[in-house]
Amino acid sequence: MAKRLCIKTYGCQMNVYDSGRMADLLAPLGYAAVDDAAEADLVILNTCHIREKAAEKVYSDVGRLRDLRLEREARGEGSITIAVAGCTAQAEGAEIMRRAPAVDLVVGPQAYHRLPELIARAHRTKGEALDTDFPVDSKFDGLPAQTRVEGSAAFLTIQEGCDKFCTFCVVPYTRGAEASRPAAAVLAEARHLASLGAREITLLGQNVNAYGAGEGWSLGRLVRALAEIPGLERIRYTTSHPRDMDDELIEAHAQVPALMPFLHLPVQSGADRILDAMNRRHTADDYRRVIERLRKARPDIALSSDFIVGFPGESEAEFQATVDLVAEIGFAQAYSFKYSPRPGTPASMMADCLPDDVKSERLARLQAAIAKGQRQFNEACVGRVLPVLFDRPGRHPGQAVGRSPYMQGVHADLPAELMGRIVDVAITSAHPNSLGGRLVGATEAAA
Repeated sequence: MAKRLCIKTYGCQMNVYDSGRMADLLAPLGYAAVDDAAEADLVILNTCHIREKAAEKVYSDVGRLRDLRLEREARGEGSITIAVAGCTAQAEGAEIMRRAPAVDLVVGPQAYHRLPELIARAHRTKGEALDTDFPVDSKFDGLPAQTRVEGSAAFLTIQEGCDKFCTFCVVPYTRGAEASRPAAAVLAEARHLASLGAREITLLGQNVNAYGAGEGWSLGRLVRALAEIPGLERIRYTTSHPRDMDDELIEAHAQVPALMPFLHLPVQSGADRILDAMNRRHTADDYRRVIERLRKARPDIALSSDFIVGFPGESEAEFQATVDLVAEIGFAQAYSFKYSPRPGTPASMMADCLPDDVKSERLARLQAAIAKGQRQFNEACVGRVLPVLFDRPGRHPGQAVGRSPYMQGVHADLPAELMGRIVDVAITSAHPNSLGGRLVGATEAAA
C-alpha cells in the first residue's frame, strides 16, 4: 500500500521549491502526495521564520496534527509521522523537539536531502531525528531530478543564503552564507524542466542577484545562457538586493527578450537613517539611481518591493519618506509589513520600539499608497495587448487565468487547447489585483 505525504508550505517561493523537491525525494520511497493531513502517513511542515509569531504558528499546527494522530490511532487506522522542516526548524530545532514531543523529526533547509535517513531514524529511535547542520556537501547533489511541472511554470533555486546581515533578518542564520549552484547544474536542470513543459522559469535565491558560480558566471551571464534553451520562453528571478544590480544584469534586461520586464527589488525604507540602522548598505538615492538605470535599459519595466514600517526609532518624517518614495517610484505592486523583532537579530535588541498602534496606523497609510500605485499601473494596461501565459482554469466555464509579463493575473475565455501557451490578450478591464481581457492571437513555442 502506498504511503501518503502531505506538505504544508509557509513563506517564500524558495520554500515552495523546497517542498516540491522533498516530494520528489520521497516519491521513490513510495510516498504519494495528498492535500489533506488527516489522510497522510507523513506530514511535513515546511516553515518560515521571517514574520512575527512564526514559531507559534508551527506549534499550533503541530498541536492539531497531534490530535489527528491520536484520533487515527484510536480508530486503528495507523499513525502520522510529524516532521518540521525549513527555517523555523533551523532556528529552533532542539527547542521544537523539547517543547513539542509530538514532533518526530526536525530538518533544516540545508539538510532536507537527508530526509529518508531521518525518517528511518525517527521510526527507530524517538527524539534523535534532528538535523540542522550546514553540511559541506551540496544538498542538490543528493536530490533526484524533478519529475513534474505544474502550470507550465517552474521554480529553480540557483543560490542560497545571504551575507548582507540586515539587522532585522534571520536569513543568514537559518540559510547560511551565500552559496551559488554551479552553472552547469543550473542549466541542466533548466533544460530538464523545459523538457517537462516549463515555458517560464523563476530563478530563486535569498539574494539571487549575488549569483556567482566561478569561472566568470554571474546572474546576467546565466540569464543569457538560459534564454538559449529551446522551449523556455520566460525567465524571472527573485529576490534581489539593490547593491547587486550590476551592469551585466541591467544589460540583460535590455537585451534578453525572455527576461521579463518585472523586478522585485526590496528597498525596505525611504529614510537613510533607518536604512543605515537596518544595515542595508544603500541609501534611498542609491536605490533611485538603480531604478533610473533599469528604466533606461528597459523603459517598460515594472517594479515590486518590500517595506518595513515601524522599525525601532522610526520618526513620522522618516515614515513619510517611505510613503514619498512609493509615490515617486510608482510600484506595480509591493509587500509591506509591521516591524516585528526576530530573536537573535541585532534589531531585536534595539531601543525605541514603537507602539503597535503606531505601526498599524502607518502600515495602513503605506498600504493605501501602494494600492493606489498598483491600481494606476493596472488601469494603464487597459487598451494594451499583452502576452499572457495561461496555466489554470478560471471560475467560469471556458475561462482561464494566466500571468502577464508583469506578474498580474489575467482572466480571459480561452480554448482548452491553448492552455499552457503564451497568448496575446487585449486588456479590457482592470481590477485591484488582476486584469480582464479577450484573446486576439497566440504565440506558441515549438512543440
